[in-house]
Amino acid sequence: MATDEAQKDLRAAMAARQELGADYEPEIIDAFLEKVDARIAERVAAVPVPQPQLPPKDDPGGLALAIVSVVAGIPITAIAANQEGTIAIIICWGGIVGVNLARSISRFMGR
Repeated sequence: MATDEAQKDLRAAMAARQELGADYEPEIIDAFLEKVDARIAERVAAVPVPQPQLPPKDDPGGLALAIVSVVAGIPITAIAANQEGTIAIIICWGGIVGVNLARSISRFMGR
């Protein structure tokens, strides 16, 4: 729905067209469209733009978890290989990767 100001501007443009004639029509149309563009720009500028939430750059907990995962993975791999074999190794490392992945996802989601 058009605002009162836009309706007034359009009526004024039409009256100017009738008064000045077809020779000035392009200028009248351009002036009207500039006013409409300015109003649109004002409305767009008034809408707040949400900023994405990024995790902090320093992440000592993530580095510590990665180091502990690798250090713990060595004996876990040895025990799994000795007890059950390749399937057990894959399961153990899948769990280690899952823990690290879950921490990374939760950190990215801001929790």
